[in-house]
Amino acid sequence: MNFKIAVLPGDGIGPEISVQGVDVMAAVCERFGHTVEFNYGIVGASAIDAVGDPFPKETLELCKNSDAVLFSAVGDPKFDNDPKAKVRPEQGLLAMRKQLGLFANIRPVETFKCLIDKSPLKREIVDGANFICIRELTGGMYFGEKFESDDVAYDTNHYTRKEIERILRVGFEYALKRNKHLTVVDKANVLASSRLWRKVAQEMEPEFPDVKTDYMFVDNAAMKMILDPRFFDVMVTENTFGDILTDEGSVISGSMGLLPSASTGESTPVFEPIHGSWPQAKGLNIANPLAQILSVAMLFEYFGLADEGKLIRKAVGASLDAGVSTPDITGESGKQYGTREVGAWIVEYIRTK
Repeated sequence: MNFKIAVLPGDGIGPEISVQGVDVMAAVCERFGHTVEFNYGIVGASAIDAVGDPFPKETLELCKNSDAVLFSAVGDPKFDNDPKAKVRPEQGLLAMRKQLGLFANIRPVETFKCLIDKSPLKREIVDGANFICIRELTGGMYFGEKFESDDVAYDTNHYTRKEIERILRVGFEYALKRNKHLTVVDKANVLASSRLWRKVAQEMEPEFPDVKTDYMFVDNAAMKMILDPRFFDVMVTENTFGDILTDEGSVISGSMGLLPSASTGESTPVFEPIHGSWPQAKGLNIANPLAQILSVAMLFEYFGLADEGKLIRKAVGASLDAGVSTPDITGESGKQYGTREVGAWIVEYIRTK
């Protein structure tokens, strides 16, 4: 297969982990006889500094003209600490999702045997947890009508039936491929938007008779993820709830640096780690590249190349088993490897195993 990949390194640790994802993809393509062309674009704070726009038109066109986007992270403290800033790096991420029509964010949460004890949760709670959270990505409060003054501010949690139906369909279809259990997360006892979510989901249930569908308020779901994460198979929810719950899910694996994601929809899919730009670690060679590398595995799997994705997952598992890990996993007591060293180890495994 011939790949044309848009690479958006972004801010903070983004450029460092991006290199590792690119190197791994290139190694896999070489191993399996694919060709790949990487083209680079700017996004986030780096794009604001360069052209005043967190998602320039040139970057949008680059994405549209590519098979997939390999994205890293955006964010910079100089914007976080300025509440009056009118343009922010995160607006670039939201614009990318909206303009590419990426309404479905797929975030797998799984455990690694050698890292069970790295989770702050007890072994007997997290061992064997493996579920997918599907987050609606282009609606809700992040995109609804907004107002802000010195005394009043509001964000509108706006959803249409069409938006809800299409993301629920993604959830049902993923459940069919897995253990046929779908949990719809909402706040229907309080929010009108959530009541529409629940109504539409109940109407769609008969289309998927093989799927066991249950409903859970978001506060209960947040608690259930900590008390019994193995309960979940596929979880589907709205934008804001999904943002919070998937970050909570990162503790199950033991490090946010282990979780990749895919954003799919109407146009070019985007593959990225779920973590942020961690600007404090910029240039220190300590950022965990595994989520970025696993997002490459998701990229291959999206295009039906299961063996390629499997090899990457095998290489990541082997690196963890061998103790080739960054400080977020090894801690102060274990031998620590840098971002570049972990990436190079995995590339060598892909080329030789």
